[in-house]
Amino acid sequence: MTVQSEHEREMTRRVLWKLDIHVLPPLALLWLANFIDRSNIGNARIAGLERDTGMVGNQFNSILAVFYASYLLIELPSNWVLKRMGANRWLPLIVCAWGLVTTLSGLVHNFGGILSIRIFLGFCEGGLLPGMVLYLSTLYKRHEFQLRVGIFYASASLSGAFGGLLATAILKMDGIGGLAGWRWIFILEGIVTVLFGIGAAIYMPASLAAAKFLTEEEREFAINRFRADHSSTTATSVGKEIRSPSLSIEKHDEEHEHAEERHQERASGAVNQEEEVFEWREVRRGLTDIQTWVTGMAYFGLVVSLYSYSLFLPTIVSGLGYSGAQAQLHTVPPYVPAAVLTVVVAFLSDRLKWRGPFILICLPVAIAGYILIIVAETNEVRYVAVFLMAAGVYPSGPSILSILPNNSSGHYKKATTTALQLAVANCGGFVATFAYTRDQAPRYIKGHSIALGFLTLAWLLILINVLYCTWENKARAEGRRQQNLVKYQELWDSGKTRAPIGDRHPDFRFTL
Repeated sequence: MTVQSEHEREMTRRVLWKLDIHVLPPLALLWLANFIDRSNIGNARIAGLERDTGMVGNQFNSILAVFYASYLLIELPSNWVLKRMGANRWLPLIVCAWGLVTTLSGLVHNFGGILSIRIFLGFCEGGLLPGMVLYLSTLYKRHEFQLRVGIFYASASLSGAFGGLLATAILKMDGIGGLAGWRWIFILEGIVTVLFGIGAAIYMPASLAAAKFLTEEEREFAINRFRADHSSTTATSVGKEIRSPSLSIEKHDEEHEHAEERHQERASGAVNQEEEVFEWREVRRGLTDIQTWVTGMAYFGLVVSLYSYSLFLPTIVSGLGYSGAQAQLHTVPPYVPAAVLTVVVAFLSDRLKWRGPFILICLPVAIAGYILIIVAETNEVRYVAVFLMAAGVYPSGPSILSILPNNSSGHYKKATTTALQLAVANCGGFVATFAYTRDQAPRYIKGHSIALGFLTLAWLLILINVLYCTWENKARAEGRRQQNLVKYQELWDSGKTRAPIGDRHPDFRFTL
């Protein structure tokens, strides 16, 4: 091995280590706060929220539904704003905003008040996950990406554990200051979220070029390795060869010279990801990408299970015969193996450069868990089932989140696909909120059956996406997508785009 390659390996280790310790901890804390502040209403429910605010019937489900309605409306616009403001400013800003809203949740006295608060909470929280996914895709190479998503996503699993433990501890404050214990859950967890947001604003870098914790040599190396990894997703590679069988082989020297000048113009920094300007054409490319909708609907199916699980696990556990502090504490263990598996699957996924295949492996574990909890006759067996449900669902999340950042190129197309995928997916929150209603207690057969059906649908859709990517990669390898170069050339020459060719390039390969 050459001295140069050893130097590159050492530089890569140093750059990744510094990025990881400056980026992943704050993102993990923000995502942890996101899930706790989203799902702590489940803990507050079994601590007296419904009684003290006078809720009746399915009003609890309604306040969950309006949260998701406002949540999904903000995801696309938030990703477009992120590039202009910078992720290190925008993400902490919305985190501090929802932390304040969460704190105010502890002061409501009726159904109307909690309904209004949940609407504002959705508006504030909606931009976080698509923003974090987009942000990570600007810092790491394509197949370093899922491990990082998996690490912060694992904190979502741990949020269930921490949420239960925190709720158990905070409920001991019942009566302090004349406030019920469930009010202190919102107040204290909201304050901590604001502190997390402030810390993230101080710690997170805006970009590779602005990462002050890297030396000048390391910054240049980090930027160059990132661009090299995306070399087939920028216009630079078009400059190498634009010829197509459908074009005339005979060209005048002058025309060829002019074409080469155009190629060099496109190969300049004007179309580098960090300098790309907003184009509605790129937004439309994202909106019409088949993978956006297939994976979005698959994630929809996953979300039905993911959100209903975190929101109603305390209720499910209480239905197993536990109550009060015991119910809160028994919500903790199922999340622990799920968190470990999330990181392990993410590591293997990056190593093997697979996304969909690991989802196809993991989801049957969750499906088996739902089948088991439906047919189980004892509380002990049902409790085992919730372990399987979490172990199959949580590791699948980072895999789905990694598909579009890997398979979309061009900043604004990627911003659109990642946000739209989540907007489609979070519609599953509406189903999740009404899947488990009071009349189903204590076994919740209907709710479990709904989640089971949507997980099965998700598995089938991911299979379709894997087969599509395989087919498209085969077509590109056989030279059946060369016409894409010609179409892009026409758009460029007519002045209709200045965005990179991105994933349209015949050399671009989709990650399965």
